[in-house]
Amino acid sequence: MALLEIKNLHVEVDGRKILNGLDLAVEAGRVHAVMGPNGSGKSTLAHVLAGKPNYAVTQGQILFDGEDVLGLRPDERAAKGIFLKRVREAAKKLGIEEDMVRRPVNVGFSGGEKKRNEVMQMALLEPRLCVLDETDSGLDIDALKIVAEGVNQLRSPERAFIVITHYQRLLNYIVPDVVHVLARGRIVRSGGKEIALELEAQGYAQYQENVA
Repeated sequence: MALLEIKNLHVEVDGRKILNGLDLAVEAGRVHAVMGPNGSGKSTLAHVLAGKPNYAVTQGQILFDGEDVLGLRPDERAAKGIFLKRVREAAKKLGIEEDMVRRPVNVGFSGGEKKRNEVMQMALLEPRLCVLDETDSGLDIDALKIVAEGVNQLRSPERAFIVITHYQRLLNYIVPDVVHVLARGRIVRSGGKEIALELEAQGYAQYQENVA
């Protein structure tokens, strides 16, 4: 049984249909990359998984360990476990200055620092399902490598990742087991890393033509 199973998911935002029958199964120990043109529903998928308000699920199911989580609050969906005081250890592994650890969450951080801080929080919480929504956005190559290294350290047989990205470059450092193309609010193609390389070379034109 898949750790996460999304069945026929339909989502509307402000009366506008964004996801249109999306199906996705993610197994423990696997990294699934989701790519697609702007407006295809990538971030909407991440927000719905997190339980963000104002995203109306009109049809479908999101099963986590066989349990439908759509009725759960965001905090109820959060990873279970004990939060241990390992902040300095996690920060050191990610190349995060100790000064950043003492600041309020994300206050005074640059874009790159915020991304690294998010990965540090993920390392501390040790969730079984990690959803990374365009983690590479706004990162220079050095920051991207640090974030990717942190993610790779978290890979384990018990943990699954959904990596949502618009560009292939992140997948040079976080190598996915499966790549999905999201367009018109549903998964329209799945395969290996070669799909990401193809998209990098050819772009999203073939998928954008029919995007509403």
